[in-house]
Amino acid sequence: MTPPPRDHRRLVPAYLATTGRAHPSRNTLDRLTVLHGAVDPMSGGLRPEQRRLLELLRPGALSLAEAAAHLRLPVSVVKVLVADLVDEGLLLARAPVSDAELPERRILEKVLDGLRTLKSSR
Repeated sequence: MTPPPRDHRRLVPAYLATTGRAHPSRNTLDRLTVLHGAVDPMSGGLRPEQRRLLELLRPGALSLAEAAAHLRLPVSVVKVLVADLVDEGLLLARAPVSDAELPERRILEKVLDGLRTLKSSR
């Protein structure tokens, strides 16, 4: 007889990752906030969830929502973790690029057309 499939629920409730707090210290964080690790995750004094978050960001940047998905934690919990790390100077967070700052679609289409022309002429 095979054992029943393991349940993939967390053994420790998610709110314990935030030491029981439900609200971040800053309300500027959004699901699309871009996160960058500022230090080596092996810094002492970090809780396991904080260390995992910094390790996840070591190769590059992720949005807060992507980080939450990778960590398998609710976005609200990751917001608290991120706020703590930003407050300690261990993590950088910036607002996503607004639509007004993005290049116009028409310009991007011209660049793409030019690249296609170059590729086909080879």
